[in-house]
Amino acid sequence: MTRFQQQYVFTFVMIITFLSVAAGAMAQTPAARTPRPSQKASVTQTIGVTDVTITFSRPGVKARKIWGEAPAGSEAGTATLDDQYKRPKDAVIVPFGHVWRSGANEATTFTVTDDVMINGQKLAAGTYSLHTIPGQNEWTIIFNSDAGQWGSFRYDEKRDALRVKSKPQWVADNQEWLLYSIPVVTPNSAQVVLRWEKVAVSFSVEVPNVEAVMRARAEELVSSNPGDWRIPLAIGAYYADDNKPEEALKWIDQSVKIKETFQNLSARARSLVAAGRRDEGLAVANQAILRGKADKVDVSRFEKWLADLGTGKM
Repeated sequence: MTRFQQQYVFTFVMIITFLSVAAGAMAQTPAARTPRPSQKASVTQTIGVTDVTITFSRPGVKARKIWGEAPAGSEAGTATLDDQYKRPKDAVIVPFGHVWRSGANEATTFTVTDDVMINGQKLAAGTYSLHTIPGQNEWTIIFNSDAGQWGSFRYDEKRDALRVKSKPQWVADNQEWLLYSIPVVTPNSAQVVLRWEKVAVSFSVEVPNVEAVMRARAEELVSSNPGDWRIPLAIGAYYADDNKPEEALKWIDQSVKIKETFQNLSARARSLVAAGRRDEGLAVANQAILRGKADKVDVSRFEKWLADLGTGKM
């Protein structure tokens, strides 16, 4: 190999090495975070033990015309027209009859930790991209299984998990920045509302059997933590507070079986009394006090409960 060839090979190797190191450094360097015109937000609501989370970006109206008919000559079908680089001058931001990302930047995402009902239709637990097809009198709300897409640019209706309909409300007051809120909740449901400009669109999220979901979670937790007496005690306390003493006792007894403590024995005594089994309750109450004193636990409040029980002051 000539000196020139050696120099060429050396230079080539150095260039490859430099590019490899640079690529590795870039891969390890976190992306710079800069402000966005449409800033990111999220809203979470718990229904029973089920978490519902919507993550979205908030575009502003900015004196633009938001809703209306698609520009003349637009392609047929519902393909998204939500591209600022292709949007004709003076065209509406969100054309009726076309798929919209229901926010800005990345697609809006909708996450539920358990199976739910959306407007009465089943949606499995998971994370979905949330799209809509707006209209003057009816909106289609879409839950799509591709949760990682940018906007609705690559939206594929074949990956839809669910579509539901909603009637929009056109209102007088202007909502400058797009907003998702959950203003109405019940023990087993919530209402999601999308507000932007002068429209409000809503859909319901329902957990059909909150107690069944809770029980399934509790049983799994107890099974995976067989030596923790506090877990079944916590579930028993929930049922005791819900005036279901017999159900409470089933869980409290599991706690006692793992380890007798003042906490679970006193809870068992209260539940026995509430279930109409007073004599059993009194016997367990005395056992609880002895255990508490042996473990140097403050039992004064429980002793007062027991004294009031004896005098009928409860």
